[in-house]
Amino acid sequence: MDLSNVQWIVMAAMYGLLFGSFLNVIILRLPLQLEAQWRRDSRDFLQLPASEEPTTITIAWPRSRCMHCKQTLSAWHNVPVFSYAFLRGRCGYCSGAISIQYPLVEITTAIVTAATVWHFGANLTAVYALIFSYALIVLAVIDLREQLLPDQITLPLMWIGLWVNLDGHFTPLDAAVLGSIAGYLSLWGIFWMFKLATGKEGMGYGDFKLLAAMGAWLGWQILPLLVLFASLTAAVIGVTAILLKRSSKDQPIPFGPFLAAAGFAAFYFGEQLQGGYVRLFSI
Repeated sequence: MDLSNVQWIVMAAMYGLLFGSFLNVIILRLPLQLEAQWRRDSRDFLQLPASEEPTTITIAWPRSRCMHCKQTLSAWHNVPVFSYAFLRGRCGYCSGAISIQYPLVEITTAIVTAATVWHFGANLTAVYALIFSYALIVLAVIDLREQLLPDQITLPLMWIGLWVNLDGHFTPLDAAVLGSIAGYLSLWGIFWMFKLATGKEGMGYGDFKLLAAMGAWLGWQILPLLVLFASLTAAVIGVTAILLKRSSKDQPIPFGPFLAAAGFAAFYFGEQLQGGYVRLFSI
């Protein structure tokens, strides 16, 4: 029996809430896994004696625990959004504060999932769009928390984009290949010009790889608009934070979230944005 569009969208939102909880797990645990691996690799390279390893953390194990009292959480403590609201943002065991990140990521994922199904329909294109969107959510939040854009996500995202566009699903294959090359080299060039001019590093290599992945999904034509949108947004928010004394001019601002926001906008509203950009500068 066919489902109506409204039913599909509601189901997509519910699925998004559940999957958003899983994205939170990736956001929290992947950096810990990478840090543990870096420590092991550094110790082996320096030929240092083995030290006692902390409990191994993977995406699937151990079960979720409170960040304060380390108590393993029961299933009803992990119901997306509803548990946070019912517990009023506090651990059910020790009353320690629960980060607002959890419900925000879950709600964002639900909205993105519902919007994707509404925009593309319940089909393979929506599945591809969700892969792209979920990766951007994870990358944006990890970069906000850790100032890190893991290769374990950016590089597969680029290759998946090229694979998806083998048949020109979102952009012709030649535009996707040129987009991945141009995305990386454009920010790489800006990085080195800034470093030669100031002696400082203005961004990380993860930003290059993220823009390369976006180019693989969206094509090279959209890249100038992506960089312009992300740069202007970052500048406005950075200056505002300094004026409000929430940040200092020497404090680095992660660029990944702004690239991710620009990628969302371009993916779902690329034609409208390009049309507005052309009209603005053709006056």
